Amino acid sequence: MYVDFPHSGPFGEEMAKQMKDLANSINNEPGVVWKIWTQNESDKTAGGVYVFDNRANAEKYLAMHTERLNQWGYSEIRGRIFEVNEELSKINNGPFN
Repeated sequence: MYVDFPHSGPFGEEMAKQMKDLANSINNEPGVVWKIWTQNESDKTAGGVYVFDNRANAEKYLAMHTERLNQWGYSEIRGRIFEVNEELSKINNGPFN
């Protein structure tokens, strides 16, 4: 799953400090395998790339996360769910056994 949205800051170390509790809580969401946090200060965007154990958990998380971001004042949230091609991802060092 991929999510991004307009974000005016913070970025970098300050973002890491402010979002640490959120990052820890994501580990407790059903089906989360991992997340890579993304940011682009010059474009003023933030988001993440997530892997879930199944599509249903990804869909539930995306709905919940979109609502949470809306409550925090974010808009123009773009979320897309993709299937992973594990065989090709393994060639490029994807974390699959």
